[in-house]
Amino acid sequence: MAMKIRLARGGSKKRPFYRVVAADSRMPRDGRFIEKLGTYNPLLPKDSEERVKLDLDRVKYWMDQGAQPSDRVARFLEAAGVVAKKERNNPEKAVPGKKAQERAEEKAAKAAEAAEAPEEATAE
Repeated sequence: MAMKIRLARGGSKKRPFYRVVAADSRMPRDGRFIEKLGTYNPLLPKDSEERVKLDLDRVKYWMDQGAQPSDRVARFLEAAGVVAKKERNNPEKAVPGKKAQERAEEKAAKAAEAAEAPEEATAE
């Protein structure tokens, strides 16, 4: 049985609340799960103690049994110090959009023109 440690959504519309659960990977996101391991409330401030609550002993147990954490749960576990921090690389995230690149090129062209104009005035 392929086990996952993942989030199961609860809460009403526009008010998300998640349970961290150990579940068979073939079950639906909000469907049947084996054990509740904690909670995650994204509406609370990031520095709040209540935002992420995990039963770390049970999480370690399930990971020893072969359960794989989802990306978001892995980040929670990294913050808690259970899992080693994984290096992430998304080079496209740092690249500006097309319009921003065009504005930067226009600004550079104007700066080059402004730099040339005073030189011509002093040469005469």
